[in-house]
Amino acid sequence: MSLANVGFHSQGLFWDGRVATLEAQAIHPVQDTLEMNLEWVIAEDRLRHHSEYPILFRKAFGIERKEQITKDLAIKALAQFERMLVSQDSKFDRFKRGEVELTAAEARGFTIFFDTSAVLPHSECAHCHIDPLFSTLEYLNNGIQEVQGLNDFPDKGRGAVTSNRYENGTFKVPTLRNIAQTAPYMHDGRFKTLDEVLDHYISGGHFAENLNPNVRKLHFSERDKQDLIAFLNTLTDSVFLQNPAFGNPFYQQ
Repeated sequence: MSLANVGFHSQGLFWDGRVATLEAQAIHPVQDTLEMNLEWVIAEDRLRHHSEYPILFRKAFGIERKEQITKDLAIKALAQFERMLVSQDSKFDRFKRGEVELTAAEARGFTIFFDTSAVLPHSECAHCHIDPLFSTLEYLNNGIQEVQGLNDFPDKGRGAVTSNRYENGTFKVPTLRNIAQTAPYMHDGRFKTLDEVLDHYISGGHFAENLNPNVRKLHFSERDKQDLIAFLNTLTDSVFLQNPAFGNPFYQQ
């Protein structure tokens, strides 16, 4: 998931909401066997013997000896860095401030995204991706997995955390900010492009007892889909447009 504006997330972190704070979140990637697979005692030792980190920890936390570098200080530093990953200067933001105009395709996609026309098709996007975070931070089933029943999801998502059967197969609604730069998509990365994502939603997805009611078959033309993608591209923060080689500072496995 993107970490853009993650400091404002108040309903849990990770796809399944397993932790409540950025400090708790920062612990997991280091020790998770699917990520760094590193014991924190080893991480602490590496930080203490690094050529630069002891100086930086001294400046940040006022410690006097490198032996005082601990897991707790490391996760505080990581969490504080994540809080500064704020996305607020996309073309969409500048449009809202009256600084730029949208192109015809972007404006048409805007209308489709926010369901503001009685003539153009409704996308149902804005029910779950609400400005300014472009997420409700809820945990929902968006129909990407075909199952016979609620106990059959291969990844139970939020249900594995809460033990609530009705929440099996539900995952956190991700932000759409910088969405054009944060492929692959969905909790399992099954879709590589925004075209594939929209094809899924246009199809109506797979039914399940807890399928979100906003996921339904859509009657889109190819132009409708491409104009909606044009609008989604306006959610890219200016840092990417100014320096495409900068990479993706908001990416989290």
